[in-house]
Amino acid sequence: MFFTSLVALTPIIAVLLFLVVLRMPAVKAMPISLLATALLAVLYWKVPVIQVLAASLEGIIIGISILYIVFGAILLLNTLKLSGAIDTIRNSFLGITADRRVQLIIIAWLFGAFIEGAAGFGTPAAIAAPLLVALGFPPLAAVVLALIADSSPVSFGAVGTPIIVGVNQGLQEGSEISPVVQTYLGDMAILDYMHVIGAQVMTVDVFTGTLLPLILVVLLTKFFGENRSLKEGLKIWKFAIFAGLSFTLPALFVATFLGPEFPSIFGGLIGLMIVVPAAKKGFLLPKETWDFPKRADWLQVWIGQEYASEASQVKEKGMKKELPLLLAWIPYLLVGLFLVLTRLEVLPLKQWLLSFRISWNNILGTGIGTSLQPLYLPGTVFVLVVLITFFVHKMSSSQLAQTFSMSGRAIVGSAIALFTAVPMVRIFINSGLNNANLQSMPIELANTASALMGGSWPLVAPLIGALGSFISGSATFSNMMFSLFQFSVADQIGVDPTIVLSMQVLGANAGNMICVLNVVAAASVVGLLGKEGTIIRMTLGPMLYYSLFSGIIGMIFAYLL
Repeated sequence: MFFTSLVALTPIIAVLLFLVVLRMPAVKAMPISLLATALLAVLYWKVPVIQVLAASLEGIIIGISILYIVFGAILLLNTLKLSGAIDTIRNSFLGITADRRVQLIIIAWLFGAFIEGAAGFGTPAAIAAPLLVALGFPPLAAVVLALIADSSPVSFGAVGTPIIVGVNQGLQEGSEISPVVQTYLGDMAILDYMHVIGAQVMTVDVFTGTLLPLILVVLLTKFFGENRSLKEGLKIWKFAIFAGLSFTLPALFVATFLGPEFPSIFGGLIGLMIVVPAAKKGFLLPKETWDFPKRADWLQVWIGQEYASEASQVKEKGMKKELPLLLAWIPYLLVGLFLVLTRLEVLPLKQWLLSFRISWNNILGTGIGTSLQPLYLPGTVFVLVVLITFFVHKMSSSQLAQTFSMSGRAIVGSAIALFTAVPMVRIFINSGLNNANLQSMPIELANTASALMGGSWPLVAPLIGALGSFISGSATFSNMMFSLFQFSVADQIGVDPTIVLSMQVLGANAGNMICVLNVVAAASVVGLLGKEGTIIRMTLGPMLYYSLFSGIIGMIFAYLL
């Protein structure tokens, strides 16, 4: 049992060892981790070689879709640099306040929540991180803090996909609701139960998520300030809690009365409408502002060399004209608008975009299959907005060509990392078909954990969700992979399954901070390839806070309320 669990941990151990401990870049660490996972899957788990190859090919196809999103985000950023829009946007945020702590909360926490609600799939970090860099944040600070901020809103990301698709599909066996779930639901429809879960998730997150803006500013001043001071972050604790509640309370209201599709979208927008005017008036803010040390004093690890060289090229060739504020913001507004319009079920646009599908079913005769829906991916929205920006901002053809060229070069390193990380994940998940009479690696791990924890399971449940996101790179897939298992454990130990399922969802949010795919994607956008281990080390603490505090609240709900 112990050795089996140890082997099942191979992908996790390998990633932590090579990326975090040995500090190898992802382009080296992930191929080694892939090889180790594949070998142990064949030799110990006795997964047929053809199954491993098919899972790897599936992973490469999924990696292409992720790379497309990353390319689109980089393309949009470079376009806005060349058009002069980033200068104008930066000045507009500086016009709200020069305090970097407040800028961080507004962009990463609130604007990021809106983008998460509309798009999901790691898009907020890919947008917020470069915007923070354009404002003058060190690239490392921008990526780490954008990843941490993109956690609480993930429950309802991509118009509720982690719950509506992830949990819903996860509670099914074949094409039917699992009998243990159906017995619990009685006459309640499964979609109505998703509404209940969404409300339960947000009820817990009012406690856990509200504190995230405070954690963000404390990490900012501690690791990236001249004085390395926690106190400088704590000085705006009132404003940070205010900003936290400005998202979580509206999101709770929407989750309770409207359902799981729009809490993050409306929470982010309402939060911006509340917090931006408050920041302009200095509400709950100290008199002194906080800024980074002089750029000459930044540590080398804070800066991506690749980004620095590209950024200087853009500045020399493009940022020469001032754009009106509304004109500069039009591309981001269009991104949000198009993402919402293409994800609403009531409009025909979503189904039309989803109808264009590139599929490979029954890969190598194994039954494994996957598909690409390129028109529906956020990358297509990014490219479309870039083309609109070309005309709206009156850019030249040479500027557009330069943007595509720079963006293409920037994703080369990401491709290597993604095309090895995702296949490793798919081998891990598809290991259930084997000749060793074992369940899949994630289920074996979950079984071991539940046997050890028993009645304390609500405390541990979020860590299982985080594990799923860390390995699969998706909160949706984590929920799909572990929801039925979590429900069954809750049923066995006599705890309300709704509470345990909410712990799963919140844990999947936490894992979003450290999952390799999001880290690689966000790092590549600001030229920090090779620094993935550093990023994961810095996001690991907040991930554990979010998971464990959610678990503590879950224990209170399960046994005391």
